[in-house]
Amino acid sequence: MGAPTTPATTGTPARPTPGVPPADRALTRPRRRLVAAAAALVALAAVGAGSLLDLRTPTPKPADAPAGEFSAARAYEDVQVIAARSHVAGSPANDQVRAHLEQQLRGLGLETEVQDTVAPEAGQLSGAAGGATLARVRNVVARMPGTDSTGRVFLVAHYDSVQTGPGGNDDAAGTSAILEVARALSTGPRPRNDIVFVLTDAEEACLCGAAAFAASHPLAADGGVVLNLEARGSTGPVIMFETSRNNAKLVDVFGRSAPHPVGTSFAVEIYRALPNDTDFTAFLDQKFVGLNSAYIDGGAIYHTPLDTPAAMDRGSLQQHGDNALGLAREFGRTDLTELRSGHDATYFPVPGGLVRYPGWLTLPLALLAVAAVAALGWLTRRSGRASTGRLAAGFGLALVPIVAAPVAAQLLWLAITTIRPGYAELLDPYRPIWYRLAVLALATAILFTWYALTRRRIGPAALAVGGLAWLALFGVLLAVAVPGGAYLTTLPALAGALGGLVALRTRQTGPWPVVAVTAAAAVGVVILLPTVVLLFPALGMAMGGVAALVAVLLGLTALPVVDLLHPQAGGQRGLRALRARRLGMLPATAAAVAAVVLAGVGLGVDRFDAAHPAPTHLMYALDAGTGQARWLSHESDPQSWTDGYVDGLTDVSDDFPGLGGGELRAGPAQSANLPAPKLEVLADNSSGGERTLRLRLTPQRTARLATLHVDTSTATVLRAEVAGRSVPVEPRAGKWGFGLVFHAPPTEGIEVALTLRPTGGQVALRAMDASDGLEALPGFRPRPAAVGVVGSHSSEMLAVARTYPI
Repeated sequence: MGAPTTPATTGTPARPTPGVPPADRALTRPRRRLVAAAAALVALAAVGAGSLLDLRTPTPKPADAPAGEFSAARAYEDVQVIAARSHVAGSPANDQVRAHLEQQLRGLGLETEVQDTVAPEAGQLSGAAGGATLARVRNVVARMPGTDSTGRVFLVAHYDSVQTGPGGNDDAAGTSAILEVARALSTGPRPRNDIVFVLTDAEEACLCGAAAFAASHPLAADGGVVLNLEARGSTGPVIMFETSRNNAKLVDVFGRSAPHPVGTSFAVEIYRALPNDTDFTAFLDQKFVGLNSAYIDGGAIYHTPLDTPAAMDRGSLQQHGDNALGLAREFGRTDLTELRSGHDATYFPVPGGLVRYPGWLTLPLALLAVAAVAALGWLTRRSGRASTGRLAAGFGLALVPIVAAPVAAQLLWLAITTIRPGYAELLDPYRPIWYRLAVLALATAILFTWYALTRRRIGPAALAVGGLAWLALFGVLLAVAVPGGAYLTTLPALAGALGGLVALRTRQTGPWPVVAVTAAAAVGVVILLPTVVLLFPALGMAMGGVAALVAVLLGLTALPVVDLLHPQAGGQRGLRALRARRLGMLPATAAAVAAVVLAGVGLGVDRFDAAHPAPTHLMYALDAGTGQARWLSHESDPQSWTDGYVDGLTDVSDDFPGLGGGELRAGPAQSANLPAPKLEVLADNSSGGERTLRLRLTPQRTARLATLHVDTSTATVLRAEVAGRSVPVEPRAGKWGFGLVFHAPPTEGIEVALTLRPTGGQVALRAMDASDGLEALPGFRPRPAAVGVVGSHSSEMLAVARTYPI
């Protein structure tokens, strides 16, 4: 005997099945729930696996790969040279790296030069670290002339490293990739457009090399397309995470020409809102267009001594190079005058490529999703599966897991960092996978618990509609505030609503309702699962709650499939009802147990040891005028090794304004016999109530940077020049109201001109320089094997300061 025709297929109002309350009726009611659940879960698992496999890095190509292809093995040979040791801007080691780069590029027959100049930072990013910032930079620039150029394509990476590590990934990866791309391009026919290879200096200090090139180099005068290559970790897919404005045509080229296109418009929106910057920032300031790419997983080694060539995932290097080579060739033959479009694109990765559509569709799609969810709610009520009250309750209760999951994830990480406080100094744990899985299991446990507790009272259909309603609402909010991220909730909500409508309009006991809701959930998996995976390394475990939120949103799109894991709702009484409730709690219980176990495994596996040391921060500061010395640390909760040097908090901004403001941990130190920088008066003129000092600031030892500050209680700074370059006069709070920071100071010193309005007799100036390395200092105890150096620009800094009354 066939199944009875339901009102959903006849268009007449539903009559509830006897013994089954309307609130307990789901969008799908297959006869064989276990079979349907298994089939749906297998299908979603396959879709999810496909989405994640597409994020894998490619297999590194060997050194004997064809000449026109990118070979990670060939590029890695340059990585080993570039990252043989730390090579901070201005150091002899950096000079050796630069000589290697020149040799390689000239060996390819490219027009190669070194841009040697003094440049300000891009956008005055380092003001908090002591004042207006400049650097002596030496950029390596090579040009491949085009045959009929419509503009220039710039491949950019920085070749300097931080003082605390050799920069095997950051950014020997980008630099070596550009050398290999240049070699590959030089083996084939010349491109239509000029290709310019720009290897910048002093990126780690202040982005000054990129600022110098973008603002003053003749090749940059007419702008062009910039492809910047970076790394903030040691592994993972290369993500195109930043673009210039109005990026639709750029993104189209990226989607067509990059062999492994991974990037999202959501990442672009987020990065634009964050205070992070790369060399790409300097080019954007000068109205260039372009794309910024990096791999970001394995962030525990970022800026540390562990960032060696051996730590590099050569698959990530291969992806960097493949994409850069593909894009260079495509932009090299494209008419660059047609690249600017009037809008940003929305885009995200899917298996096999990059989905992209015009940004102006964002709000209409969001409103369409709202309308589709409203239609689903109306049909759900009309078919007798939920009342208006239960639909409202489903919407209100769906907010519970949306809020609870991210809060619980943050509390979980708080508990873990309480047990292992060293994590607070890391971007991510060394082995983060267990903690990431624990967060996902915790989010799953919260979602399943919520669903099991509310399903029988509110009903599966009402909860499914309520969850989709929140996604649709978020889509509208994102479309207004963060347009590039609206697809994250708009498209799953739209797909879920359409799947629900199809399910309600087909035979409820047949396979098609399950197929419809599974297909809808698959859309959510394709869009949201890669987002969850990419959010973990992008934001770190300290913001794991964001990934937990997205995981819950993914779960809400799949509630009709989740419902198949539960017994048929409605009609049970007594022991059968109790058994049904217990069975319904099994998935939640399993997920909760998994969360606890995974977090425990993480703590057991990810221990600090010689290969994965606990990060510590320590500086030494000497006042050469008074002979007083101090150990300083940024650690808020000092680890045991650091605790042997510092104790209470202190503000050192009056004594060492070059270190920036804020309180630091401090402790007494033995005074070392170190000279302060020399400050000479070259000229001193007064006229009309103004006094002009021409000074030379010269470090008396090998220094990474030098600073000069003026006590504004003794004079007001009206104008300032450094090395003949005007610098902004922006008063700062505190005693030393004007300051400048100069990175990579030359041995002959820095000439500074200050025009002042004195407020008394003598003008007080505070000079400081800073070098790196604490090993030779009296009282320093070498770090044990399991104690490392945190990735900070001030780690291991040795600062010497003195006040000069003039």
